[in-house]
Amino acid sequence: MDPVVDVTEVDVVVVGAGFAGLRALHTLRGAGHSVVVLEAGDDIGGVWQWNRYPGARCDVESYDYSYGFSSELEQEWRWSERYATQPEILRYIHHVADRFDLRRDVRLGQRMVDSTWDDASARWSVSTESGGAWRSRFLVMATGQLSTTKTPSLPGQDDFRGQVLLTAQWPREGVDLSGKRVGVIGTGSSGMQLIPVVAQEAAHLTVFQRTPNFSVPATNGPISDERDAEVKASYAERREASRNSPSGLGTIPISRTSALEVSDAERRERYEDYWATAGFGFALVYYDILRDRAANDTAADFIREKIAAKIDDPVLREKLMPRDFPFAAKRPSVDSGYFETFNRDDVTLADIREDPLQAMTPTGLRTASGAEHDLDVVVFATGFDALTGSLLRPTITGRGGLTLKEKWSAGPVTQLGLCVHDFPNLFIVAGPGSPSLLSNVLLSTEQHVDWIAALLAHLESVGADVVEATEAAEQAWVAHVNERAQETLYPLATSYYNGDEVEGKPRVFMPYPGGVRAYRRILERVVDEGYSGFELSSSREREPAQA
Repeated sequence: MDPVVDVTEVDVVVVGAGFAGLRALHTLRGAGHSVVVLEAGDDIGGVWQWNRYPGARCDVESYDYSYGFSSELEQEWRWSERYATQPEILRYIHHVADRFDLRRDVRLGQRMVDSTWDDASARWSVSTESGGAWRSRFLVMATGQLSTTKTPSLPGQDDFRGQVLLTAQWPREGVDLSGKRVGVIGTGSSGMQLIPVVAQEAAHLTVFQRTPNFSVPATNGPISDERDAEVKASYAERREASRNSPSGLGTIPISRTSALEVSDAERRERYEDYWATAGFGFALVYYDILRDRAANDTAADFIREKIAAKIDDPVLREKLMPRDFPFAAKRPSVDSGYFETFNRDDVTLADIREDPLQAMTPTGLRTASGAEHDLDVVVFATGFDALTGSLLRPTITGRGGLTLKEKWSAGPVTQLGLCVHDFPNLFIVAGPGSPSLLSNVLLSTEQHVDWIAALLAHLESVGADVVEATEAAEQAWVAHVNERAQETLYPLATSYYNGDEVEGKPRVFMPYPGGVRAYRRILERVVDEGYSGFELSSSREREPAQA
């Protein structure tokens, strides 16, 4: 006989206790719903709980990468740097959880493995790896876009006698790399942040690079009391500017002039100004940088010139020069001293596009040419199964036994990045089909949570308890996202935006490239039209409710 499992009944199950999950908990609980948050880890924090590698920091300014739902919270929290480090961001998350008493509804060590929709009761049944069971009216996936780590696999990996580390699963107690020969595989954002810090500690650092990447300087620094007071005095205006910007970065104005319509001298002056101050916002200097290849070339050439000036050795300089894709078609990195690191005598670049990695040996790494790299520590900075990885890791079963993995076998299909046809009362926060990783994702997260909360209130007001995206709306939205993507240069790069980061993953452009402002207007129009694209019904009557 199967053991009896205690099932907890709640209105809403939220999966993930990072920024999105905690915001959903606070907002939905405040609206009168009973809510539980299921978190796989042993503490809250999401991506900032796991990514503890040296040098980890946000590429969005601290004031913008923070919650906007409480003016009191805005005024009381004091950021120390323009771009906050991982420890400071995690302290902020813990402060928020304590201030708003969120921990009492978070269940740690509960990795969701299965969730099934029951049409008769209009409930989701959710089970976890540790044997927990919940039933809920609504299921909110707040699992994040960069939270499923790609598992490294090299022949001979188990034979390596040294230490293997992943940037996305860095030991909480830290790692002493002093006197060690360290190899870092990967030069995306994590690698670019990690490498300058490790170089200062290790006896020797070898960087294994497949694709050179664009990066802009963080121009990071401490926040003065005067600057803190200035921002806090106008925080409401700053938030509003962010909401009405294409990127969610309201402090970066975008010129409506083409990069090709100004003189070389004017364009260079503008690039120089932004290079010194804009950080990630450098991609927004001219509106057509991501729309026109010739316009993009003006920015890319400027950046390559800046990179060249930082690297002494001409051979090394060429190997580090990004040439394979348009600038910002992959999310550009924001670094602090990355390129200058290669001028050190104790740092070596191994070009694994020219000489690919072949195997891990007991003493290090071997390349196809037979070159041996003796190492004490190997760090994989190889990234994530982005956007869909954490959504497809558990088995989510909707109507008629259809799983989300089956539904998305050719790529993710959503209505507005929020809901999926045949999966009633399932919501995704900042999922594929929404601005997500093409935006200040925290702003987009809060936008989604507030929209979901308003929809649940509307359901109650019209006597409905089930909401589902229509198939027609879903198909139209996917077509719209693809159409907008083709207007940009994003498809020209091999990137996680296109699903290129995992072998065998469908190549589909996933985020919505139309911008935060345009997307918000679409959400508002859907509401004004009585939640067009969604069917609202009552499980008691099984007939559409009056919207």
